[in-house]
Amino acid sequence: MAGRSERIAVVTDSTTYLPDTLAAEAGLTVVPLTVVIAGVPGLEGIDITPADVAKALETRRTRVTTSRPTPGAFAETYRELLDGGAPGVVSVHLSAQLSGTFEAAHLAAEEFGGLVEVVDSYSTGMGLGFPALAAASAAADGKPLSEVRDAAGAAVGRTTALFYVDTLEFLRRGGRIGAASALLGTALSVKPILRLADGRIVVSDKVRTASRALARLVDLAVEAAGDGEVDLAVHHLAAAQRAEALRQAITSRLGDRVHRVYTTEVGAAVAAHTGPGLACAVVTRL
Repeated sequence: MAGRSERIAVVTDSTTYLPDTLAAEAGLTVVPLTVVIAGVPGLEGIDITPADVAKALETRRTRVTTSRPTPGAFAETYRELLDGGAPGVVSVHLSAQLSGTFEAAHLAAEEFGGLVEVVDSYSTGMGLGFPALAAASAAADGKPLSEVRDAAGAAVGRTTALFYVDTLEFLRRGGRIGAASALLGTALSVKPILRLADGRIVVSDKVRTASRALARLVDLAVEAAGDGEVDLAVHHLAAAQRAEALRQAITSRLGDRVHRVYTTEVGAAVAAHTGPGLACAVVTRL
């Protein structure tokens, strides 16, 4: 295993929603997004919590928006890592279809003459976290820049993110609903199960009740797992009991094929676009 100063550095953003301490243990450097509540900006996970956003969203007159890190913030991070002895940087980020974060990282990378590689996870939450962890593992093994980048890219291809929201309203407000927009006219009577496909939010299935939606979410997560071993992540927003029920249902179906399980609440940036009640399952094949 390579020492920290000898290995490729791996950067990601705050929408990975890794469990506490895991980012540091894996050697990841996290650049936060900005969340703005009623005109007051703060850094995700530092100044603003999921509870802050959930409370604001319950008051429909309170506007919540998000913004990407600046290219300057990424350039400063890359420079510090390279000056600290890293021979290169792999920077893995949430879908370019959902945020300008990837673009900002890419613009910053151009300053460093091929020493920084930027990877689009085509996802968020642990759909981003699993590829970032794969890159960190390759870096810890002393792999060169291209192989660390490829490790992240391979994990992207093995990872499926599925989620359920009680209402499409918050996705509509933030312009993130993509192909799901056709459901808006019947949002009150249809409960969609959504997935991230090629970086966009699309409808995977739709049912009539929340309980049926969560049961179908379990079915789809099991299908995504295939026949081999997997890592599983479950996310929620202000819905811990729902997340625990989802975790138990999926692990019961998959049994000992589940290697690691992570359960976390999403942070402020994703919370602003999904609203309370979110339940999400992310499966990555090993």
